[in-house]
Amino acid sequence: MSNPEDVVGDAIERLEFDERKQDDSPGLAWRQMTRRTALTGGAAGLAALALEACGGSSAKTGTANAATSGGSSASAIFGVGGGYKFTMVNHVTTNVFFTPTQSGAADACKLLGCSYQWTGSATSNVSEMVNAIDTAITAQVDGIATTLIDPTAFNAPVAKALAAGIPVIAYNADEPQTNRLAYIGQDLYVAGQQMGEHIVSLLPHGGTIALFIATPGAANIQPRIDGAKATLASHPNIKYTVVPTGASVPGEITTINAWAVGHPSANGMFAVDGGSTQGVAQAIEKNGLKKKGWVGGGFDLTPITQQLLAAGQIEFTIDQQPYLQGFLPIFELYMYKASQGLTGPADVDTGLKFLNQTTVKPYNTTKSEYEGTSSTPGVQKA
Repeated sequence: MSNPEDVVGDAIERLEFDERKQDDSPGLAWRQMTRRTALTGGAAGLAALALEACGGSSAKTGTANAATSGGSSASAIFGVGGGYKFTMVNHVTTNVFFTPTQSGAADACKLLGCSYQWTGSATSNVSEMVNAIDTAITAQVDGIATTLIDPTAFNAPVAKALAAGIPVIAYNADEPQTNRLAYIGQDLYVAGQQMGEHIVSLLPHGGTIALFIATPGAANIQPRIDGAKATLASHPNIKYTVVPTGASVPGEITTINAWAVGHPSANGMFAVDGGSTQGVAQAIEKNGLKKKGWVGGGFDLTPITQQLLAAGQIEFTIDQQPYLQGFLPIFELYMYKASQGLTGPADVDTGLKFLNQTTVKPYNTTKSEYEGTSSTPGVQKA
């Protein structure tokens, strides 16, 4: 385990890097002071608590049926014996986007002395996901976190879980009418609107573009493309085509490259999912489209997307903090159980952070479980 002082030092170094890019102001000075107080004075107590709570360890894994647990003195804090077992049901269990999500869930479990199972579907198969939820209910787990990617398919299994006294929290994708207890993730429609505004700024004279989406209708990405289309509707000089790419990253790349080759008069490609965004960047690089004036961008942070953004092949990508989408569901489910339903579930917007060629650099020059595919705790130089 990393030395707490080293972790705090790394955090302060990252903070100072960010602050150098901001203009001086009284408000900034106050924020700098309070953030440093949290990182130094407050962090000492938090690090001590984390070390005390993490009495055991377990390897993180992306395979279905994997569980992560640890010993904990959290019971002395929250007044419960612990040992809770949670299930996280995902729609693309092997997608690298969710590597930090699994790290977050594993860290929360080690901190709190609980365990979780990572399961669901590798290909956005809703029936497989529903079966995974039903299995968790039959096993009488203590809580379920799931990506609600279909507008109606999850109504019955969520109702069944709640009726059995099993709390359900949505992460990454949401359908509020299921009566899940909370949603943790990005405001997807707003994110799409903001992407649309970025597209408009990149194409002030208009043009022809593609909007790529892995699985049309999926609740984790359809709102994004709807938001982008709503923004572009007031800019008729930008002509767009919506192109489905599929849930498999290799297939997405093939589809996107074929579109680029088949539309030589276009001047932009954008995507609303991580795999397609990587495909956009790769297609632009492969076909030398930057020198032809093409622009591109999208969502999420696969290692290849990070590298090609830093190289200037695309103009932006959007970070939605996948680590928090694993850590916070486990924490909220734990608090719900510990408080016997009195507290815990809370909607959390995990953010809308645009990264460009400059601001993505720290993502490529450090290793961290918080972003990308590293399993290294804290932040280390690459």
